Amino acid sequence: MHRIGYVLNEGFQLLALGTQAVFEYANLVAGPPFYEMACYSPGGGEVRSSMGVTVSTRPLTSATRADTWIVAGVSDPIEVGPPEEVLRFLQRADRHARRIAAVCTGAFVLAEAGLLDGRRATTHWHFARAMQERHPDIDVDSDRIFIVDGPVWTSAGMTAGLDLALAMVEKDLGDELARSVAHKLVMQQRRSGGQSQHSEMLDLAPKSDRIQHALSYARSNLAKTLSVEELAEVAALSPRQFSRVFTAETGMPPAKAVEGLRLEAARLMIEQSRHSLDVVARESGFRDRRHLREVYVRHFGVPPQAVRRSARATD
Repeated sequence: MHRIGYVLNEGFQLLALGTQAVFEYANLVAGPPFYEMACYSPGGGEVRSSMGVTVSTRPLTSATRADTWIVAGVSDPIEVGPPEEVLRFLQRADRHARRIAAVCTGAFVLAEAGLLDGRRATTHWHFARAMQERHPDIDVDSDRIFIVDGPVWTSAGMTAGLDLALAMVEKDLGDELARSVAHKLVMQQRRSGGQSQHSEMLDLAPKSDRIQHALSYARSNLAKTLSVEELAEVAALSPRQFSRVFTAETGMPPAKAVEGLRLEAARLMIEQSRHSLDVVARESGFRDRRHLREVYVRHFGVPPQAVRRSARATD
């Protein structure tokens, strides 16, 4: 049996427990049950969720063991910090557990425990910047639905926890069984961890009409070169002034923003169309399919072919 322990703090988000359905159905498909699940909290007893629903838990002790620990998030990890007892427990658990995971803002608990130092991690996009500021030793990637860095797993929003759980099943029991679980739960098998949490255009959110106009032009003309000079002309600014204003309003230089728009367009074409990767590369503004692959892997951590296979598996 693979033991999974859920760590619940007062005010936890109830949807985190929805991931248990993934492991429940994995047991049904596998035949002899593979997973055994239990909920834990400091002191045990009933723990109240953010919605007021209470869940019965077992006490966390120095002798408590599990193969996988999953920490549930709370609505506001800035306002509600984790108990010291939980942090000490997770620091000990890191030495004997197979893996430790966090759903949504549960990543803040792992961060406070020091388990994310020197690692890549994600959390809900709304709190990603706060995590990076509070924990500069963590490489926070706000544009991934889940990230696996060694034995530490983190997911973005609450529903991304389902993708994280399904990825665990795939790793433990294989692709075929995970596909069957996804089918029974009417889930996509499976959303790659490299998929974006949100729209690139929404994330840039420029303040002025000039920069917004330049971005809209760029998104409509991705197959073009889209040099700084060309975009500056659209914005009716000099190239130097355009670069300065653009970076001040969006938080990134024009070239990086354009690359993000191209990646977003390429990702959507890969997932939703039957175009060849050569066509995808050309239409989204990359030199060729090799250039597309290089940038895609660097940004998302997976090659475009893997995303396409995953998307087609759900058709």
